[in-house]
Amino acid sequence: MVKIAYILVFLIAFIYLVTAENKVICYYGTWATYRNGNGKCEVKDLNPHICSHLIYGFVGINEDATIRIMDPWLELPDNWGKDNFGEFNRLKKANPNLKTIVAIGGWNEGSAKFSKVANDQTLRENFARNAAEFTAKYGFDGMDMDWEYPSQRDSTNKDTDKPAFSLLLAEMRKEFDKKQLSLSAAVAAVNASASLSYDIPTISKYLDFINVMSYDLHGAWDPVTGYNAALKRYDAEDLPVEASLNVETAIDYWLSAGAPKEKIVMGIPLYGRSFRLANQAQNTVGSPSTGAGIAGQYTSENGMIGYNELCEKRLNLPGAWPEKWDDQASVPYTFNNADWISYDNELSIKMKVEYALSKGLSGVMVWSIETDDFRGVCQSTKYPLLRLINEVAGRVIGGSNVTTTTISTSSSQSTQGPTISTTNPPATGMPTSTSASTLTSTSTTTDPSTSPGSVCKKPGYFRNEDDCNKFYQCVLDSDTMSYRVYYFSCPSGLFFDADTIICNFPHLVDC
Repeated sequence: MVKIAYILVFLIAFIYLVTAENKVICYYGTWATYRNGNGKCEVKDLNPHICSHLIYGFVGINEDATIRIMDPWLELPDNWGKDNFGEFNRLKKANPNLKTIVAIGGWNEGSAKFSKVANDQTLRENFARNAAEFTAKYGFDGMDMDWEYPSQRDSTNKDTDKPAFSLLLAEMRKEFDKKQLSLSAAVAAVNASASLSYDIPTISKYLDFINVMSYDLHGAWDPVTGYNAALKRYDAEDLPVEASLNVETAIDYWLSAGAPKEKIVMGIPLYGRSFRLANQAQNTVGSPSTGAGIAGQYTSENGMIGYNELCEKRLNLPGAWPEKWDDQASVPYTFNNADWISYDNELSIKMKVEYALSKGLSGVMVWSIETDDFRGVCQSTKYPLLRLINEVAGRVIGGSNVTTTTISTSSSQSTQGPTISTTNPPATGMPTSTSASTLTSTSTTTDPSTSPGSVCKKPGYFRNEDDCNKFYQCVLDSDTMSYRVYYFSCPSGLFFDADTIICNFPHLVDC
């Protein structure tokens, strides 16, 4: 009997580990619909498999506790509108496991209207009911509360917002449970702000998960350069106190303040913060800054630049934006003349996801999906950062495990172009589409007939030009500046889809 009991315990633990999936939550800033060129990102550009949850940002709150649709033409089908709400939620047809959530609030919505509603019992009840009805009506699976922030900014009840927010969430929990809807919140990360706004143990009782915005820790509002989202504490001559603003410290605070680790989702930015250097010769962290630096060519906001925008600048001007690495902070930075940028790259993101997993957190979230290289302009794959996040988190995309790659922790730079070496492929499978979900694996073989010098030009996955069933992966080893080449074959009858990086049915692949 004892032996059987041990076996049962083992099986229960095994089933939990297999079925539990780390969250990868993606915010989508819908204003990206109006950007130009490669920055234009519509709902149709979103990959429904790349995130476990997609959050639609934003709707607004009115003082009478009703929900305000920000852009009726964009979000509704009326009067020949684009029906974004409908298109967004129809993504679940392509991936039934996807959860869609509508976010209410955001930075531009301010704090005053939230404060008024939260501090009135009748308005709280009305809002909870209206929010649940709105969420269900338009087909979302939940709502994300983005009140930025209780007891701060233009709040009208700063002394009572903190307990009032807890009361508001309690009312919402009751109404959302009736409709089996999820309830989450985006929250300030660091102690100085979070302690003003949240009764953390109480709000944790009502929320399904908590999106900790562990970014914007430094920006053009500071008099010196600082990291947008340093993973670890770092030394900087002019940042003796602010250097404590880092991801690890923020997460440790939330845990110590009473948030359950299984509800915390750690934020990762897919954008950088830019500064204008006061002296171009001083270009390290903590250097004097005169304000906001370069704007992204699509986001057009001074002091902010998307990963996709920076990588395109590097593509168009090779060598103009050298990548530097801070071993203490575990993040990169770059500069060009008077512009200095703190951002995240593949290595820093990998380290952040690994940190979140090591702490037993629920997963990670990104702000925001449309500033990844979602078109695959800089690499052969679309959404390279989110694909990496899924890979490190061990998530399944489209029915099979994401292929494992190796990212070097070396910060050394080389002026020579990469060389190429072929190695045995890893024993992992490429994802298959949901339409081909019964096919769960791929085979991998080496191809000795391929000339190493003519295969890899950049990292990513590439289809064999002579055989649509075959493809290969180029992985850059930054220590040796050489490529490792892995060769694969899709399951019989499937073609490699270079756009979605899956093995798919031939009629769905342009080959």
